[in-house]
Amino acid sequence: MLRAYLDNNASSPVAPEVLEAMLPALRGALGNASSIHQRGQAAKAAIEQARAEAAELLGAQPTEIVFTSGGTESDNLGIRGVLAEWAESHPGAPLPHLITSRIEHHAVLNVFEDLERAGHPVTWLRVSPGGRVDPAEVSAALRPDTALVSVMMANNETGVLQPIAEIGALTRAAKVRFHVDAVQALGKVPVNPGALHCDLLSLSGHKIHAPAGIGALYVRRGVRLHPMILGGRHERDRRAGSENVPGIVGLGAAAKLARESGELEHARLAVLRDRLEAAVLERVPDCGVVGAGEPRVPNTSNMYFDGIEAEALVIALDLHGFCVSTGAACTSGAVEPSHVLLAMGYTRQRARGCVRFSFGRQNHQGEVDALMETLPPLIERQRKVAAGAPGNKKLARSA
Repeated sequence: MLRAYLDNNASSPVAPEVLEAMLPALRGALGNASSIHQRGQAAKAAIEQARAEAAELLGAQPTEIVFTSGGTESDNLGIRGVLAEWAESHPGAPLPHLITSRIEHHAVLNVFEDLERAGHPVTWLRVSPGGRVDPAEVSAALRPDTALVSVMMANNETGVLQPIAEIGALTRAAKVRFHVDAVQALGKVPVNPGALHCDLLSLSGHKIHAPAGIGALYVRRGVRLHPMILGGRHERDRRAGSENVPGIVGLGAAAKLARESGELEHARLAVLRDRLEAAVLERVPDCGVVGAGEPRVPNTSNMYFDGIEAEALVIALDLHGFCVSTGAACTSGAVEPSHVLLAMGYTRQRARGCVRFSFGRQNHQGEVDALMETLPPLIERQRKVAAGAPGNKKLARSA
């Protein structure tokens, strides 16, 4: 009984046009792109067509696109690949300084934590209560030994957009490499690496209605990148391994779809998000929008509901046919508040009451209206249960 899938930031369903484009490769009409026979050359041509589509969406050159297994690999390749190249060109030098923010996706956050443990000095940028990095703090953090800055374009939990172009201008002037995780921005707002002044930019297929298991890394022309996976000479010696031809074709088709729908789709998603937020704020007391007033991607709304546990609300909504998600991650059976919300200054209690709604191209107004028939009574019921629990008399009034 699926009434609405509203968790597109986690993974978006494969678009029919994308699936149709992938079918020849899935049915065996394409071979190994390294083979010289007909099917191999057909696979190579399909890959290069997809590369051209991805490049056109970004306003980049096809040679600047490296296909990967997804956003996580793209982040790792961009960060570690640049640093490995730096180490080769600076033999014997102390480990360079790095800069990132406290609200990055774990595909970046965990890499920087690992690099810090290995001895790299790392500056962890704070964010405002609205969830934004201040470019002035980036400028103040830059040092003569800074080798890399990495800041995401759109936060996966809140949808808040970062001032990437301003940060990129600072890093370009300082001759410091700049990596951008644009996984949650692509397909929702214009993403142009040239305008953003970035050297590396990560993207993922299953966030833009392509299948999971495929992604890409934009590598600006002239930026040297040490491969993290060694083997054959695939992807211009930047990422070894036989290409995932069906996935790459799917990513190319999704990129074309995103480019052709463009601003019209962005505006349509914003209408759905705004309709949901207005209805919730009108009908549900003691709630609010995370990042309200800040620039956000049009499809994402993270809302806090005081007096509830988001995990319980997500489960209750699922039982009613609505797929949404919480900013909290479950680790060893213990629910921990989102590191993003804590970095924004939210209390642990309020952070545990945040639910994320994220729209995709398959969603429509009727689903928002159906959700609003279900959501307010569920919240009211859960608040009554929480307020009546021993030791929780003040829960409904907590901030």
